[in-house]
Amino acid sequence: MSLKIRLSRGGAKKRPFYKVVVADSRMARDGRFIERIGSFDPLKAKDSADRVVLDAEKAKAWLAKGAQPTDRVARLLDGLGVVTREARNNPEKAQPKKKAQERAAAAAAAAEKAAASAEA
Repeated sequence: MSLKIRLSRGGAKKRPFYKVVVADSRMARDGRFIERIGSFDPLKAKDSADRVVLDAEKAKAWLAKGAQPTDRVARLLDGLGVVTREARNNPEKAQPKKKAQERAAAAAAAAEKAAASAEA
């Protein structure tokens, strides 16, 4: 059984509230879970004390048992100092796509042609 520490959504429409739960990875997002270990309210201020309420000891225990946190939960656990998360860096994501590169190359070629004709 593959265990995940993940968020389970609650709250009204456009007013999200999440429970941090340990669940079998095959279960639905808001479905059956094994244990609730905390909550997360994204609508509260980032410096608010009750934005993330988490039982760190239970989280450590489940991590020791092999539960894998999702990306967002890993970020929350890193903020509380329970687990360290490696920084992500994908420099290729910031590169322009194929059509933008073609437009830039065409603009550069036109600029060179204009500069060459101005010199002559």
